[in-house]
Amino acid sequence: MVVAHSRVIQRVCFWAALVLVAAFAPRSVIATLQEPVSTNPAAAKPPSLSPAAMETFLLKAPMSRIRDAGGGVTGSQRATLSDGTLTHDVHIQTVDVAKPVFQAGEKSEVNFKDSYRYNIAGYRLARLVGLDTVPMSVERAVRGKTAAVTWWVDDVMMDEKARGAKGTAGPNPGRTTNQLHVMQVWDELIQNRDRNQGNILWTSDWTMWLIDHTRAFRLGKELLKPEKLVRCERGLFERLKALTDQSIEEALGKSLTKAEREAVLVRRDLIVQHFTDRIARFGEEVALFTM
Repeated sequence: MVVAHSRVIQRVCFWAALVLVAAFAPRSVIATLQEPVSTNPAAAKPPSLSPAAMETFLLKAPMSRIRDAGGGVTGSQRATLSDGTLTHDVHIQTVDVAKPVFQAGEKSEVNFKDSYRYNIAGYRLARLVGLDTVPMSVERAVRGKTAAVTWWVDDVMMDEKARGAKGTAGPNPGRTTNQLHVMQVWDELIQNRDRNQGNILWTSDWTMWLIDHTRAFRLGKELLKPEKLVRCERGLFERLKALTDQSIEEALGKSLTKAEREAVLVRRDLIVQHFTDRIARFGEEVALFTM
């Protein structure tokens, strides 16, 4: 009877202690007490990778489960990479087509190209100008073919088509609009003729990711839609001005030809002049913004 009575007292003291913790402890402590402890290692958040580590993973990690990526017209694929520590999916593109004239419905394009190497060039040039929402892409052999192997974007909430259908700009419409302004500048720089609602992705934190650049980097030396260049992010504007043929060649390597690099620089000059004129006309606070 004494032992039983002692156990009752212990239980009362234990629950009283929990009540005191709930009453006075910080919320973080209470949350820790309430959350079940996961025993599933796969449920842990993947480690954050440096660019160098991510590149090594994309280049070296064993590849499995190669399957159709879905969507698109170039037969791109999706695969799973795993190095024993990290497992992540990638997008594989091997397309490498050049045609004197390409006919798509009523539209035609001279010197048409659709190439995996532009995905690699897109990532490297984006890094050079400070744009970190173009996923990493590396050159790697896949089943005997040279391919662009690109990091599969995580946590995608919707694409641009779905966003438009919902009529939403998210919790911060100003940030959403500014990201779209950045896209307009970027697509003019690389002369991307294939930007569509399916290759603009929005993650759950309302960050815009720009994917699939295989039909970019044309030789055109003009702006396609200058009327859409309304505002430019300040850091991007400064980095555009700092671009040189040497810096592009060093960063992009063989993913662009000399003619393609020259065309990028000509378009860069036009973009910089366009916003210089807008600054003179409307003021810097109208023409530029800071993310």
